Amino acid sequence: MPKTLEHTLPEVIAHVAARYGSTPFIIGEDGARISFAQYKDRVDGLARALIAHGVAHGGRVAIWAPNSPEWMIAAAAAESIGAIMVPVNTRFKGGEALYILAKTRAKILFTVTGFLGNDYAAMLVQAGGGAGDTGPVRDLPGLSHIVALDGPAFAAFQREQADEAALAARIAAVTPQTIADILFTSGTTGQPKGAMHNHGQALWVPAIWNESNDLRAGDRMAIVNPFFHSFGYRSGWISALVAGITVYPLATFDAEALLGLIEREKISVLMGPPTIFFSLMEHPRFGAFDISSLRVGHTGASNVPVELIRAGREIFGFDLFLTSFGQTECTALATVNYPDASFETIAKTVGKPLPGVELRIVDGDGNPLPPGESGELLIRGPVVMQGYFEEPEQTAATIDADGWLHSGDVGCIGEDGTLRILDRLKDVVIVGGFNAYPAEIENILRKHPAIADVCIIGWPDDRMGEVCAACVILKAGAALTLAELTAWSREQMANYKVPRHLFLVDDFPRTPLGKIQKFLLRDQAKAQAAG
Repeated sequence: MPKTLEHTLPEVIAHVAARYGSTPFIIGEDGARISFAQYKDRVDGLARALIAHGVAHGGRVAIWAPNSPEWMIAAAAAESIGAIMVPVNTRFKGGEALYILAKTRAKILFTVTGFLGNDYAAMLVQAGGGAGDTGPVRDLPGLSHIVALDGPAFAAFQREQADEAALAARIAAVTPQTIADILFTSGTTGQPKGAMHNHGQALWVPAIWNESNDLRAGDRMAIVNPFFHSFGYRSGWISALVAGITVYPLATFDAEALLGLIEREKISVLMGPPTIFFSLMEHPRFGAFDISSLRVGHTGASNVPVELIRAGREIFGFDLFLTSFGQTECTALATVNYPDASFETIAKTVGKPLPGVELRIVDGDGNPLPPGESGELLIRGPVVMQGYFEEPEQTAATIDADGWLHSGDVGCIGEDGTLRILDRLKDVVIVGGFNAYPAEIENILRKHPAIADVCIIGWPDDRMGEVCAACVILKAGAALTLAELTAWSREQMANYKVPRHLFLVDDFPRTPLGKIQKFLLRDQAKAQAAG
């Protein structure tokens, strides 16, 4: 299909069903296979059930469940009839999920009977004041059904169906401008906000993603990244659907199981945050598995270590191992490194903007800065979200009157047009008037022989306003004092960047995709300092 902003999900599903037919699209963890043609049939069947149960065009359907074939069917069924799919983080507790469902007034919730020891339905009912008189949760009066994807309730829900004519009419009403999904921000700080994306942009981005990563029909993609996040959803199974790729959705990450899957199923595509690849390499039996089928890898984070890019080529054997940059607010992608990019470009930048996407770096007053200077990154173009769901003030504060999305990231654009992400704007530590970028300092500190990993946070200081504090995970058997760290650091970096405090920790609090939750880490450091 041509790469345009004029497609809808039901149109794409019909296209790939006709083109790839009996080719497997999904292979579940139990080995069950669903072809592209069967996927369309399953999606259409559930879509008719959603119509029968009163889900309207623009109504919200939530999914609180781990990766599975049923997740992919439920999401596509909702979007195919013009409803809006709302994924819920599987690490959320009852109250957090209640906020999302109440905010969106979801009518249907698809979930599972248990995941990682959690009974999601019971957690939600408890957080929502118990069972309702007319629905499953008292404090969610708009929620009519909680449906378990992994039990008999899923089939029972589909017994009531609208007719084919009703389905056809609903599909015909879906346009590229119809809102497809609401993805809530990760909530590393503050209350999550729901970013809305329409069908056109939500399908254009995966098409560009496939081109930049050289993804092709016939590839086999293992998906560890959770579907509630763009990396597993839009850059994962949606991109695979568009390209004709077979996917293997995994509910949890298990290094040995994934290595075995790569060997057994000849997986060719593996994408994920740096922690996934480091965990695989550190597995004691890593070398015992044949991973020679791997062809394309992709990783992303605000701070991807150069050694990981090198390992992608030299240890994993990827033909391509690329990086990119995106946010929930820009449909998951704004810049990419293409296959012809040099190793240095891939290792040090997040590539160039997508076609039709503009980037701008501005100072604190909003004035554009020339190439080579750092400031806040602004993004404009077809990737920018349609706004935050029912948050006009928050939307206006994020997307200005000229259409520029204020990313909150500190970036620098080179003379060649490539973008470097230096840090989150809110994470910059201002030491006596000098900007200290945690990502830059962390890269230097990781070279210290005692440090396995490090995270820099700002720490209040009476004289300087704030200074850098290093939260350090030590290598096995290593020891480190603040005096030793200070002496070493002064030989490696400007004095204002040198950490003035040291906190030794066993691990960092992270989101499910590996993003460090600095507000929780800062609380841990405060407790350690007080104790």
